[in-house]
Amino acid sequence: MTAHINPALGATISRIGLGLVLLAHSLYLKAFVFTLPGTAAFFESIGLPGFSAYAVFAIEVVAGSALLLGIGTRVAAAAVMPVLLGATWAHVDAGWLFTNGGGGWEYPAFLALVALAQIFLGSGAYALSAANVARRTPVPAAEG
Repeated sequence: MTAHINPALGATISRIGLGLVLLAHSLYLKAFVFTLPGTAAFFESIGLPGFSAYAVFAIEVVAGSALLLGIGTRVAAAAVMPVLLGATWAHVDAGWLFTNGGGGWEYPAFLALVALAQIFLGSGAYALSAANVARRTPVPAAEG
């Protein structure tokens, strides 16, 4: 059996999935469930400056949106790496499973690995990046 393998489509699925998770985590969980002041208080409780919660929120929203749209995919994935590694660190005391009280570190570690893979994969197909748009733009035929 011969299967058609499309790595560009795989990169697209990974990019969109990571972007959606980042947006859901930032917009829903941080902004609506915990609220930004509540997130800042949590950051302070683990020894981080409260204002960094707002920076993390902004990075997750901007990087998540960029990944979802396929704009600056590698830069967005690289920008979110410190946030995801920081989240892994923040949850290390809760143990491995994210279902543990306080959330474990498996899920943020997995997301960090997906972001790392996305740095290597790039945007894939169906991205709004300049490179993808240039590939889809037909070149005018030479006159003559």
